[in-house]
Amino acid sequence: MRKLSGILLIDDDDTTNFLNQRLLERMQVSDQIRTFVNGKQAFDYLYNVSNHNYDVSNANYFEPELIFLDINMPVMDGFEMLELYERLDESFRSRIVMTVLTTSTHPHDTASSTNYAAEYLTKPLTVEKVNMLFDKYFKEEPSTEE
Repeated sequence: MRKLSGILLIDDDDTTNFLNQRLLERMQVSDQIRTFVNGKQAFDYLYNVSNHNYDVSNANYFEPELIFLDINMPVMDGFEMLELYERLDESFRSRIVMTVLTTSTHPHDTASSTNYAAEYLTKPLTVEKVNMLFDKYFKEEPSTEE
């Protein structure tokens, strides 16, 4: 399994962010994992990264390849954040797998996530769910060496 350049965890529950970060660290899928507690913080971060509006020597800024986004959060919920996210440069977004990670199984929420080309997973995040995302989106290219 290849390592990703970075992962964002966006959830208003600190315990969920902590547990998800621990899981991803144990799986060694990325050396860079950042957490945010609402959609506004995360969108501001992504806006700055997509516009190269940060000091490149600052290790806190990186272009993520995978984002886990909760729906129900204060300040700006997941769908509000996705609405703004869709306005970012398409070439930037095309390099990111957006994954809605929520406790909601409401049909409206699942349908809404497909409008944003986002994967839809229910909590908790597990090794199996991470592996499924890697198998679907981050397969390593076979070596062509002879």
